[in-house]
Amino acid sequence: MAATVTVNDVLDGHVGLDVECLDRIYLNGYVPNLQVGGQVVSFMTAHLGNPIPSPAIMEKIGTAFRTAVDRFATDNHIPVVRFSKDDRKIDRMRPYLARQARAGRPGVAAIGTAQEFQNVFAATKRMGHNGIPWFSFTKADRRVTCFYFYLWDADFGPAFIKICAYFPYPIKVWLNGHEWAKRQATAAGIGFSELSNGFGSCADPAALQAICDRLGPGTIGVFFDRWMSRLPLPLSEQRPPITVPMTAAAVTMAASGQSMCSCANWPASPAKDCIAMTTSDVPTAVGISRPPSSASAGTSRKPPPAPTRPLSTPTATPVRAIIVSHGSCPRSGAE
Repeated sequence: MAATVTVNDVLDGHVGLDVECLDRIYLNGYVPNLQVGGQVVSFMTAHLGNPIPSPAIMEKIGTAFRTAVDRFATDNHIPVVRFSKDDRKIDRMRPYLARQARAGRPGVAAIGTAQEFQNVFAATKRMGHNGIPWFSFTKADRRVTCFYFYLWDADFGPAFIKICAYFPYPIKVWLNGHEWAKRQATAAGIGFSELSNGFGSCADPAALQAICDRLGPGTIGVFFDRWMSRLPLPLSEQRPPITVPMTAAAVTMAASGQSMCSCANWPASPAKDCIAMTTSDVPTAVGISRPPSSASAGTSRKPPPAPTRPLSTPTATPVRAIIVSHGSCPRSGAE
């Protein structure tokens, strides 16, 4: 009876190089504080300063992001490739990556666009007892636009970052550990023969293995931060300026550390009629009180001050407020 032959038996004596290294790396990116409905409401009201959390806000952010991507491609002369359903994306992008590699500098080789199913927020509309519409937000799979930024990186070579164009804008990152190791070995002067996705032989296997062992979260994090600082994004780290009408509708408070200017006939004479006040002074100035602070659903830390409740009756003279920096009143009448 013939003995069973294993793969190890077949390869025994024929292995020229044995190296352990990360190969293809897939990472998922997300905003931790935008994963449940309560966090979405807090983001739209407390952070962006909108009195009503509405899906129209999502559409506005998404439209601005798509416009920014188009402008980024035009300004930097980057090809835009529209993927069809049956396309193998890497095959479509390989010529653009090769051209960027020949240029000898890192950059965005091409931008791919595709319609894909993503787990995003869908809104459900409800009418309140006072006739004002309110929205709740739940995750659902929807077919939306995704942008693939195919990159040629100085350290990792070919890679891509995919950004969904709909709220909460999930991200996927793809890169290759073997490509990183090849570039590190070349920089260290270690001779090797390469395969399409690995190494065929190496003059110093121990030194090559030491290089492969260095690849970890820190190196990958540097790659991610480098490109996220260059690509157009739907969200930014900066809190935007907020202009809030302070009439009979709900008044939204700003985050602490900012200041507000209030005047009765905005913007008739802002330089003359505006008075500077801190955010804590505003409720008193317009005759309303701040509600008790409470943590929003789904958050693990105390959020910025929540919107105040509506005025019981309209003020005799509608008042508007605009958030400004350094406690100074604006000099122009633009809201």
